Amino acid sequence: MSRDEETHFTTCQKWSDADLEVEITTLQAAIQSWAESEDLWFDCGFKPFLDHVGGEPHEPPVVTLLICGGDLVTVLGGEDPDGHEPAFREILEKRGYFYENLNGYTMAIYTEVEPLSSAFVRYFHWRWVCSLITQDTADVYQELYDHFVRNPDDLNRLHWRDFETLLFRIFQNQGFTAELGPGTADNGVDLRLWQRDPIGDILTVVQAKRYAIGNKIDLTNVAALYGIGIGEGASKSLFVTTSSYLPGARRWAARFPNSIELAERQDVVNWCARATEGIITDKSSLVSSEAVGRLISEVANRRDPRVLHAHSGYSVIRNNFALVIKETRHAALLMGLGNHTVSDDGYSQRGFEVPQFGPSTMTRLKGDLVWRAKRKLDNGRVSYWDGSNLYHAWSGEPVSFDLAD
Repeated sequence: MSRDEETHFTTCQKWSDADLEVEITTLQAAIQSWAESEDLWFDCGFKPFLDHVGGEPHEPPVVTLLICGGDLVTVLGGEDPDGHEPAFREILEKRGYFYENLNGYTMAIYTEVEPLSSAFVRYFHWRWVCSLITQDTADVYQELYDHFVRNPDDLNRLHWRDFETLLFRIFQNQGFTAELGPGTADNGVDLRLWQRDPIGDILTVVQAKRYAIGNKIDLTNVAALYGIGIGEGASKSLFVTTSSYLPGARRWAARFPNSIELAERQDVVNWCARATEGIITDKSSLVSSEAVGRLISEVANRRDPRVLHAHSGYSVIRNNFALVIKETRHAALLMGLGNHTVSDDGYSQRGFEVPQFGPSTMTRLKGDLVWRAKRKLDNGRVSYWDGSNLYHAWSGEPVSFDLAD
C-alpha cells in the first residue's frame, strides 16, 4: 500500500454509508477492469455477502463476493497456467484487501485496515439488522431490538416503512394483537392495537413519524390523530415519532391524558430494551421439553416436513439433520439431530444415513444444539437457511455421505 493510500485509510476516522458504498464500487471496478484487460471477465460478477448468504455478518467482514466463471476460476482456483494470480493479489493488497477462495468459484474479499474494517463491520451489521425487520420474526432475533438500544440514532436511518414495521414487532412483543396498515392510503392510522379485556377489546390507533430530530411534531398533527381516534371508536390514540413535539402539541395532549399519548425516540429505545430483556439468548428454553418430546414422538422414523436435511462439505459430502421445533412465517428454531448409519463401505467413509431418533434425542434440547434460521417459501417449497446450511424437508429415505477427500 502506498503512503498516500495508508494516509487515506488511517486518517479517515469517520466513514459514512455513502463513503463505504463508493469504496466497494471502486474496488469492484478495479478488479473488473484488470480482469477485462486480461480477457478473464467472462461469466463473472459481484454479490453482497448478505444477499448471497442471508446470514449474520462476521469479522473480518466480507466486503464483497467475487463470483467467478470461465478462466478466472482457473486463475484463482490454484492452477493459473499463465501466472495471473499474483497480479490479482497485488491489486487487492495495494488497496488494503485480501481474498479467500470459499468453494472454487466464490472469492470472499476482506480488509484488515483500520478504521475501514471497523466501519465495514458497523455497516454490514446495520444492513443485516434491517433485513430482520419483517412483519413476522417473533422472538427469534434478539439483535433486532438490541441494536437500537445501543444505537438509538439509527432509528432515523430506517426507511419510514421499516420504522412502522419495527413498531409493529415491538407492540406484538408487548402482548398486543397488532395490525400493520398498508403504508399508504391508510387514513392516518399506521397501526391498530387491540388489548384483550373482559368487557371487550380495547383499540388503540397509532400514527408513526420517522422524522429528523429537529423536525418536531406540531399541534395540527396531534389534534388530527385525536380526531381520527374518535372516528375509529378507539379508546386511545398513540403518536410515535423519532423526533419530539412542539410545546403547543404537548399542552394540547395533556388536556386529554386518557385519550391520546405522545411517544418519542427515547420511548422507542425503552420499548426495544424491554423487548430485548424478554428475549432469551438460550433459544432452547423458548420451547418446553414436553412440547419437544411430543413432537419427537410424532415425527420419529417417518417422513414429516418438520424433519429437515441439508448437505454440507466442499470436497466431501456430509449430512446434517434437524428438527423444526418452532416457526413463524419468516423465522424458525431448529434442533440438531444425530446421524444414524444404515450402511457403509466397511470403513465408515462412504454410505447412507438417516436422522437418529431414540432415548438420547431429547438430550439435544440445549443451547448449542438449538439455533435460529430464516424460513422461506418459494413455489410451494419451504426452506430454512441458517447462514451455513440450506435445509429442506427430509425425503424419508437414507441419504448418502462421502468422507473420502
